[in-house]
Amino acid sequence: MDRRQALTVVTAAVVGSRAEAWAPRRPPGAAGRLKQSVSRWPFAQIPLRDFCRACRDMGLAGIDLLGPADWPIVTEHGLVVSMGYPTDRRDFIATGFNDPANHPMLLRELEATIPSAAAAGVPSVIAMFGNRQGRSDADAIASCIAGLSRIAPLAEQHAVTICVELLNSAVNHPDYQGDHTAFGVEVIRGVGSPRVKLLYDIYHMQIMEGDVIRTIRRHIADIGHFHTGGVPGRHELDDSQELNYGAIARAIADLGFGGFVAHEFVPTRDPLTSLREAVTTCTV
Repeated sequence: MDRRQALTVVTAAVVGSRAEAWAPRRPPGAAGRLKQSVSRWPFAQIPLRDFCRACRDMGLAGIDLLGPADWPIVTEHGLVVSMGYPTDRRDFIATGFNDPANHPMLLRELEATIPSAAAAGVPSVIAMFGNRQGRSDADAIASCIAGLSRIAPLAEQHAVTICVELLNSAVNHPDYQGDHTAFGVEVIRGVGSPRVKLLYDIYHMQIMEGDVIRTIRRHIADIGHFHTGGVPGRHELDDSQELNYGAIARAIADLGFGGFVAHEFVPTRDPLTSLREAVTTCTV
């Protein structure tokens, strides 16, 4: 399931539970050693202001994946927009830095967004590697390095991190090229900027390669942001899925990671109860 396919599932989960779900309840010690946030799209049926209040109360520090129009609402509730979108293009995932023909458009979008993000206190914006469409990894890596190197100075100037997302190509995003950590790491190290990092999506990388904790420990310097999600299905971080998120969260915290760990799962039950449980699971 992906961000666009999730809407019907989220709607079903919300129906009949709104009054109870939106009531604020704080799990004890929710802050912990990690800055936890949550992606907006799986919870889009909850009005944003209500969602902000609930997130703040359960100990979340921010909300992920919002466009500029929503940034002021989040900040006025005392939260951080932990990751912003530079555009709302429907082909955002497929159209990435692996194709040089895309660079002029992608650079224009980021050039417009990065200063606005800095002014709004948004620490990072998302970018994509793009679909293969027959390209070799070597050519794609070279293209990504070239394109991201052009925008890195602006990101450094404004202290905004561009996070390029790793996604699975086996289940959710067929033909996506940035589907293994090694590919992403080669790009990030080739750019060599403290403001160009990986968005390491734990759900996606568990599907593609597993070995999550060891990979995180080995490449933490290349990672600027994390997403969570239960495997299989991209649902709750509970005992119905195969990952030990408590151990993963502890490993990330033990490395002294200062970025955000954002929950990005599609709830199958009461949405905010599931989110609250995920926050508790990852509070270490």
